[in-house]
Parts: sequence; C-alpha cells; structure tokens
Amino acid sequence: MIKNIILGIKAYFGAFNLISKLNLWKYFAIPMLISFITAIIIFTTAYGLSDNLGAFISKIWIWEWGKETFTTISSFIGGLFIIVIGLILFKHIIMALSAPFMSPVSEKIENHLTGNVQFTHRNTTFLQQLWRGIRINGRNLLMELVITVPLLLLKFIPVVNIFSAILLFAVQAYYAGFGNLDYTLERHFKYQESTAFVRKNRGLAIGNGVIFLLFLLIPIVGVILVLPLSVTAATTRTVEVLQLKNSPKNA
Repeated sequence: MIKNIILGIKAYFGAFNLISKLNLWKYFAIPMLISFITAIIIFTTAYGLSDNLGAFISKIWIWEWGKETFTTISSFIGGLFIIVIGLILFKHIIMALSAPFMSPVSEKIENHLTGNVQFTHRNTTFLQQLWRGIRINGRNLLMELVITVPLLLLKFIPVVNIFSAILLFAVQAYYAGFGNLDYTLERHFKYQESTAFVRKNRGLAIGNGVIFLLFLLIPIVGVILVLPLSVTAATTRTVEVLQLKNSPKNA
C-alpha cells in the first residue's frame, strides 16, 4: 500500500502541465467557484462555533480544581472538532456538486492518456452525474463521521492522541481521494463496483488525498486549485490501473 500512496502523491507532479497542455482550465471555472464559496461559508461558520463548543464541553468538569486547565483543553478540542468536521463537510460538498463538471474533464484526460482507446463507458447525463456525486459523497460523509468522532474523543487521552491524529489524517485523505477517483470510475463501474475498486486500491486514494488536504493549508489559492490538480492526478493514476486491469496479460 505504501507504494501506491507514493504513486498517488507523485501523480500531482505533472498535473499542472497536463491541464495546460489540454486547455482544461476553462472547464474548472465553476468547480473552483463552488470550492471558494463553500470554503467561505463553512469555515466562517466553523470559526464562530468553535468557542461555543469549547465552552459547552468545559461544563462537563463540575469540580473547581483543574477547572481552568480543563477549560483550556476543551477550547482546543472544541476548535479542533469544528475544524475537522468543517473540513469533512467542505470536501464532500464540493466533490458532490462538482461531479457533473469534473467527470467530463476526467474523460478528456483519459482519452488523451489512452489515445482514444475505447473502453466500455457508462453514458450518463448531467443529473445522473450529479446524483452519483451526491450518493458517493453522502455515503463517504457518513462513513467518515462514524470513524472521525471516536478519533476526536481520543484527543482527551495523552499519548494516544498522537496516534489518533495520524489516523484522523489518513481517514480524511482516504475519503478525499475516494471522491477524486470516482470521477473516472463512474464511467466504468456501477456504485458498488467503484467502492470495491477504491478499497482494493486504497493506497492511491490516500496518496491523492494527502496532497488534497495539504493544499487546503495554502490560503485562498489552495482552495481554488485543489480540485483541478487533485482530479487530474487521480484520473492519471486511475486510468493506469484500469489499463493494467484490461491488458491482455490480465484478461
């Protein structure tokens, strides 16, 4: 899996040049706008709620001794909780709403990489692509929340919280990469088949998601460029795996 994580990360190195070579930037205009507006709404809301959540958590401690320390820790955990949940919501909302725009771009990249080799593609409409994006990301959102909430609670336990942070980042990366890979997979597989493909190639999803998350640390620019670059990177690696799967040696 480590090898696939590295491959998922390395796919970003040629993404910018590939987008420019194929003149794809114009197709990313609406997704980038969706990403920017969603980021403003979610993170502004998250900033306003972080102190309130911290104050609510601090009420659990009913004793006077250690009250100040627990309040400080609660404020930190509350802020972290809001940031993580906000990040989860952000990535799934933008990937779901951008599906009808990202899928055609993914197909253009695939045609370029394969030399227009004809695969058995699933013909879908704008609304079908939107529904597929909502369904995949809605499912991933629920799965991610189920895993994330317990990991956030482990933040209250010293030493253990270090490992929980690593796991939390890996989970976030996996589901971010999952959504990006599916823009290509939706042309080849049905819903259940796509989830099985990503589970089998989870390293590629994590590698793609790692850079996706790191991009969000770059103010403004990261939020705008994260979808074009991550989708391009995901498409190149997904196509490579699909070509290998469909090669005569594996037939």
